[in-house]
Amino acid sequence: MTQYVVGVDFGTLSGRAVVVRVGDGAELGTAVHEYRHGAVERTLPATGEVLPPHWALQMPQDWVDVLRHAVPAAVAAAGVDPGSVIGIATDFTACTFLPVLADGTPLCELLPDVPHAYPKLWKHHAAQGQADRINALAAQRQEPWLQRYGGKLSSEWQLAKALQVLEEAPDVYARADRFIEAADWIVWQLAGVETRNACTAGYKGVFQDGTYPSKDFLSALDEGFGDWVSKVDGPLSPLGGRAGSLTEEAASWTGLPAGIAVAVGNVDAHVTAPAAKAVEPGQLVAIMGTSTCHVMSGASQAEVPGMCGVVQDGIIPGLWGFEAGQSGVGDIFGWYVETLLSGGRSHEELTELAAAQKPGAHGLVALDWHNGNRSVLVDHGLSGVIVGQTLATRPEDVYRALVEATAFGTRTIVDALESSGVPVVEFIAAGGLLRNRFLMQVYADVLRRPISVIGSEQGPALGSAMHAAVAAGAYPDIRAAAEAMGKVERNVYVPDPAAADVYDRLYAEYSALHDYFGRGANDVLHRLRALREEVSR
Repeated sequence: MTQYVVGVDFGTLSGRAVVVRVGDGAELGTAVHEYRHGAVERTLPATGEVLPPHWALQMPQDWVDVLRHAVPAAVAAAGVDPGSVIGIATDFTACTFLPVLADGTPLCELLPDVPHAYPKLWKHHAAQGQADRINALAAQRQEPWLQRYGGKLSSEWQLAKALQVLEEAPDVYARADRFIEAADWIVWQLAGVETRNACTAGYKGVFQDGTYPSKDFLSALDEGFGDWVSKVDGPLSPLGGRAGSLTEEAASWTGLPAGIAVAVGNVDAHVTAPAAKAVEPGQLVAIMGTSTCHVMSGASQAEVPGMCGVVQDGIIPGLWGFEAGQSGVGDIFGWYVETLLSGGRSHEELTELAAAQKPGAHGLVALDWHNGNRSVLVDHGLSGVIVGQTLATRPEDVYRALVEATAFGTRTIVDALESSGVPVVEFIAAGGLLRNRFLMQVYADVLRRPISVIGSEQGPALGSAMHAAVAAGAYPDIRAAAEAMGKVERNVYVPDPAAADVYDRLYAEYSALHDYFGRGANDVLHRLRALREEVSR
């Protein structure tokens, strides 16, 4: 009998399920379920309370609804017998983090009028003050784990978000028996058992060399934070491992057979690497969407400035996984079109007009920090900058400059890896922005290197399905699954030498602005943020 697996990708605004044939990775059916509440960034749904700046929450029920709606719809679209499905796996944005009771009940279901009781979405950046204190103390104490994160922990990661809960809502912190990544919480709902995956623990939870940060360090941040590890600790499960079996309740949601394999949770970007056959050292995968996450495996550990994390076995067993990222990419283009242009021009129109220009013709350089900087500065207090505008500047000029800025941000990350002794031998692109061929060519020109492309529109969901196949025993490991089920097209975009020459000059200007505004020569962006928050209170 032909066997199938289901991968479910939980994104920022929706969840997607895909049904994949185990033998060759053929994607036979897919379905999307939009979250009813989307990303909660302005007001709390239960009360209408206006949220402070830089908050981003989600609703757990929206995630369960993906299992109820997208999974059965994908199976129906595939036209396969649900009884032939042997496993299900999920991936999630991260760090998306929530406080729960010991049985997994989210505290927001018990305290719907308390913002800190809700899951904090990956792009919740209101804990930057806590992150600054964590980083200062870790540097002062020379904590050994700090360099595994490029010298700074992000405000997006677990420690900063949890410390913010403790300091601003101590009752919520005290009532929470556990804090858990959404990637593990959704597996809990499917399999009925709590598990902790090695990926999010390492990259988002500062689990290194078999331990979390010490109680002494945590207590020095806040006396009440000394018990933090007890709220997240537990045996870590390997990627591709079997977390448990599908419960009867979850079977009723999904329409799948009870008892099939449920794989250990994972992060959306990290599962995409094997889906693109990137299982060897030096193959960098950029998952390009609302934000971009850059993941790559290396043969050995190295200290790279501004990395989101360097974790042993973090992506592919036996290798060191490197993660970097940009907090805003597609979101920046969307902001420009939908907010500044108020819908006056579409992405397609602006792309066509921008593509007709020669590199450098608009006279602009932009910094891609509209949602802060994740790598290499690790500072979400930064904001976007556009230099060179005149009364002759047209909308398509700015649009192109913003596209180029995100490409320059990616080049900064690639340069940081290579200058630290971690060679990038292949650049592979995945994600929704692949549809924009102009954008992809700009990236090839800016990077001065060919760009390969994943052969799937559902990279994370396909990667999850592959992990489900491993968890179900269809393949011995993720390398074998990648060989049979992964998809990649090599060197789809090749740099234009003349364009690359111009972009070298523009990148030099970008780098000068990057260091001037981002490394303390002029702290105006932080001062403006502080003023905004002061007058918004």
